[in-house]
Amino acid sequence: MIYNCISPLKLLIFKINFYMAIHLQIIFLFILAIPVSCIAWTVTHEEIFKEPREFCRKRSISGRTLLIRKFFYLFTCEYCFSFYVTALILMITKYQLLYMDWRGYIISELSLVWIANIYMSLFLFIRTDIKKDGMEIKFGNKETIL
Repeated sequence: MIYNCISPLKLLIFKINFYMAIHLQIIFLFILAIPVSCIAWTVTHEEIFKEPREFCRKRSISGRTLLIRKFFYLFTCEYCFSFYVTALILMITKYQLLYMDWRGYIISELSLVWIANIYMSLFLFIRTDIKKDGMEIKFGNKETIL
């Protein structure tokens, strides 16, 4: 028998008791918010998903029941959609913040959504500023426009 191999039971106990240091949890929080914001923004704003988004927008207005209207509204609102994207990311990564049980998942869900929405707000601000600068270049200085 080989005694220096790790038994499956010990490996399972290690996985269950694995605890990430708080500074690594914070780093993971800011890193995991990037794909959440990227996916949520792309689905709710970019041209590649324009046709499905327009379909969802129409159905969110003209749906027969409240449940149908709210379901289709989900795909038009980046804040709402980011909750579902975050839940998917948490299922894939098993990331927990502060607590290593169900409370860690709830805290990480809300924290990731918050950071992802900050990222999306910053992106919108930068994008609007770039468009404004492009308009100034295209039409001349601000004073000549007025």
